[in-house]
Amino acid sequence: MNLLRTFAFHAALLLVAVPAQAHGPTPQKVEESITIAAAPETVWAAVKDFDRLVAWNPLVESSVGTGGNEAGGERVVVLKSGGQFTDSLDEYNDKDMFYSYRLATPDIDAFPVSFYSSTLAVKPGAGGGSEVTWDARLYRADTGNFPSETQNDQAAIDAVTAFFQAGLKELKIKAEGE
Repeated sequence: MNLLRTFAFHAALLLVAVPAQAHGPTPQKVEESITIAAAPETVWAAVKDFDRLVAWNPLVESSVGTGGNEAGGERVVVLKSGGQFTDSLDEYNDKDMFYSYRLATPDIDAFPVSFYSSTLAVKPGAGGGSEVTWDARLYRADTGNFPSETQNDQAAIDAVTAFFQAGLKELKIKAEGE
């Protein structure tokens, strides 16, 4: 009887302990925004071509697209720091000045993210200016239970945040200078 009770106790411990360790990654969120002293139409004109990311993000060496601004269009983004990834356009709305896209082909060694979905939107701001918001829901590069420091949640958040901030800062300079 004691053997049966001991076995039942250990089996119950395994049922509780094993699922707690096998949780995997959780989605992370990054949202950056910037106020630009330029009309929304001017700002939108600078960002609206999905394949022209190179024109306003200084971290990008090149961005070459196929399919234009139609859903399913793609852009291959080559980073100045090395590496490349491919984004795929999911939704494009010229009238409401936003587009949504997702990571189609990652390069986890160059950009420590295995997947993201992102939206870039331009809205009217105070005094005739614009408010630009760029957000993403993302997963870290290493989706295992014990990622390295270079491919964990914080590394993914830091990389996407730096990418968004650099692009928005350059967009502000370009749009306000025109």
